[in-house]
Amino acid sequence: MRLLVSALEPSSNLHLREVLKHTRDIELAGIFESSMGKPLVDISQIAIMGFVDALKKYFYFRRILEQMVELAAACDKVLLMDGSGFNLPLAKKIKEKYPDKEIIYYLLPQVWASRPGRVAKIEKYCDRLLGIMPFEIPYYPSGKAQYVGHPLLDELDLSPVEYKEHMQETIAYLPGSRRGEITRLMPYFREVRKRLAPHRALLVIPPSFDDAKIAELYGDTTGFEISRSTPEALRGSDFAYVCSGTATLEAALIGTPFILAYQTGKLNYFLMSLVLNIRYAGLANLILERHNGTTLHSELLQDDVTADNLVAAHDGFDRELFGEKAKELRDYLGHGSSANVARIIMGEG
Repeated sequence: MRLLVSALEPSSNLHLREVLKHTRDIELAGIFESSMGKPLVDISQIAIMGFVDALKKYFYFRRILEQMVELAAACDKVLLMDGSGFNLPLAKKIKEKYPDKEIIYYLLPQVWASRPGRVAKIEKYCDRLLGIMPFEIPYYPSGKAQYVGHPLLDELDLSPVEYKEHMQETIAYLPGSRRGEITRLMPYFREVRKRLAPHRALLVIPPSFDDAKIAELYGDTTGFEISRSTPEALRGSDFAYVCSGTATLEAALIGTPFILAYQTGKLNYFLMSLVLNIRYAGLANLILERHNGTTLHSELLQDDVTADNLVAAHDGFDRELFGEKAKELRDYLGHGSSANVARIIMGEG
């Protein structure tokens, strides 16, 4: 089978790699990491940062889109992953040119958070809609959507992590991967590290950052051990301070107690809290709140991010309650998605 893939994000490619473990006789074409085949474009060539950068590359992306449509002619099926800004126009063009071509959308756009009007387009141009959060499915009235499981339940080591009180405490600090997140949070994290001494401090830094970028963004990292793996750092820690993002869900599933700390520009925060009507910054909280109306962890946002508040959140943390809520979250998500997605691609599900 020849499968046209459009996976523009690093996380999408991680999930794609897991899916391929359960397939056979698949040849990939399209956009993905070159480690999995011979792509039209390797994702390392198309990274964009912000609206202005996207505008500059408009004609470049339009050309790639047209090339993807032509590639679809020789492919048996199409797999779209995340990236609705590119993938929805791509689905439209492919379906209009090849109406019988099956288009599968895995990692659905977050229509529950913003732009619900996309639902009509997604249902019109795609044949199978594969959701990774159970509460997504009712947003698609056509019946095309199904819950397939969550990919992190395949990709993380979820064996129990024992908290050993007699050992030196290890705390992981995850200030995010974007410049603004890192530069805002690091001064607080440095102060917390000093005030919670003599604990062992792990600072999680993206593997792609070189020494020059680390020095520029993180400043003085004295007293921190550098980790390049979020899951490994979380599994090896008794507690964590985590910026918003997938890392909050990773910590929750692994079972590492944590506090979310997040600061962004005032305009971004306004858009997130009012325009997009997003009540929580942490993905784990967003999921659990929709499941049973509860939350998993505390969130310190904007001006509430202070060294005093971060230390107090650590000292007063309820580990027993966290453990109960983390189990509720794992039970709600249920199982991994990779094998189910592979069966659908192979026409077996």
